[in-house]
Amino acid sequence: MSTLDRLLRASLVITAVLASAALWWPAPAHAARLREVASIQGVRMNQLVGYGLVVGLDGTGDQTTSAPFATQSLLALLQQMGVTVPAGSNMQLKNLATVMVTAQLPAFAQPGQTIDVNVSSLANAKSLRGGTLITTPLKGTDGQIYAIAQGNLIVGGAGASAAGSKVQINHLSAGRIPEGATVERSVATPMNEGESIQLDLNTSDFGTAHELVRVINNRMGSGTAEALDGRAVRVRMPVSADSRVAFMAEIENLEVKQQTPSARVVINARTGSVVMNQAVTLAACAVAHGSLSVTISTTPSVSQPGPFSKTGTTTVTEKADITITQQAGALIPLPAAAKLADVVKALNSLGATPQDLLAILQAMKSAGALTAELEVI
Repeated sequence: MSTLDRLLRASLVITAVLASAALWWPAPAHAARLREVASIQGVRMNQLVGYGLVVGLDGTGDQTTSAPFATQSLLALLQQMGVTVPAGSNMQLKNLATVMVTAQLPAFAQPGQTIDVNVSSLANAKSLRGGTLITTPLKGTDGQIYAIAQGNLIVGGAGASAAGSKVQINHLSAGRIPEGATVERSVATPMNEGESIQLDLNTSDFGTAHELVRVINNRMGSGTAEALDGRAVRVRMPVSADSRVAFMAEIENLEVKQQTPSARVVINARTGSVVMNQAVTLAACAVAHGSLSVTISTTPSVSQPGPFSKTGTTTVTEKADITITQQAGALIPLPAAAKLADVVKALNSLGATPQDLLAILQAMKSAGALTAELEVI
């Protein structure tokens, strides 16, 4: 056997081995930092809400006739400031708007820090542009005051109206005050309580929980972490607060290998949007989909009594024409697709609209041709 033949045979053997290995070798897992796959239980954002008044509007405030609580709120505010309004006063408030103020109190926020607030009209104000929010307490779900909001609104829009015509850009009944609230009370976190903390995975996965425990124990010592289930991992912490901060700073950047996510197709039934991840696969199938359209047109017609008739009146009636059109749907074979690009190419060959695609994907799932979970939002 010549040298050329031996080299050719060796290359064929290597190619066959690599091809067979590609069939059984598991898909490589992608790595992510611990802070991206898990969070500390109890360390989270807290929602705050408050009721307030926006003043200084240019005649675009609430109409007091249909929003009487605007007047009541102003009277209560003036009474707190020592101003007494005579009973029976007919107050026409065009520069005042009642609003709801919302904010998110971040974890570890301390008194004196500032947070952003969102302000939204509560009644029928036309615009909040140019308004100023009066001091508004922001409360949590426990009824306690955690922040105080006040400041000038930033409204990302503009509008004008005259003689029945109106032009508007963006939304005018909501605005934002950057750093418009001052934190008055902090929220306790479990970081410095107890002997351990609990890490909650963003998605339930036993493989990721096991990998998380392995990575932490390899770095910080055996027995430091233990998995409670497919979502929760308990981690033993040092005693002092400073040591705990250093401990979390070290483990939050550890790389955790994640397996390929489960195949999922997310369908938005309101907008017709369809989003699928890279794990979606498609088996060979055939699809026939036609469209049905119904058109109703109305034509006005005049009905009047006969000539020289003393009874009856001339009336206007409507004549409706209904047309039903159904397009034929050809049976289109779709090949099996193991990659996301191939799945998209196969679905695009149908020429279906996003709304039609919703029904097609559901039918494929029922027929067993689509390997994915369907989630409707």
